[in-house]
Amino acid sequence: MKPIHALALAGLLLGGLAAGPASAGDARAGRQKLTTCQGCHGLDGLSKNPEAPNLAGQVESYLTRSLEAYRSGDRKNESMNIVAKELSDQDIADVAAYYASIQVDVLPP
Repeated sequence: MKPIHALALAGLLLGGLAAGPASAGDARAGRQKLTTCQGCHGLDGLSKNPEAPNLAGQVESYLTRSLEAYRSGDRKNESMNIVAKELSDQDIADVAAYYASIQVDVLPP
């Protein structure tokens, strides 16, 4: 095996291990769980609050890790820590799957 291929394979394996066990999210179920999220992030994932980020089209694994960090308290935000504390692992997976499934089109200026 060529060294570059070995490095790529090692990176894939380590990346998969670092991500932890993946829970398959259900985007349809996630949409039904957004009542609390909508106030700031919107049902369409486009923030209605200038202090809350847009979530539409965001990478699912990033959303999952962020919600888990808010839930554990490793990531601090007064509102998000309260909201995330009530989410189960499946809730997090479903909400992340929903927001990640939203297509975002970017038009250059």
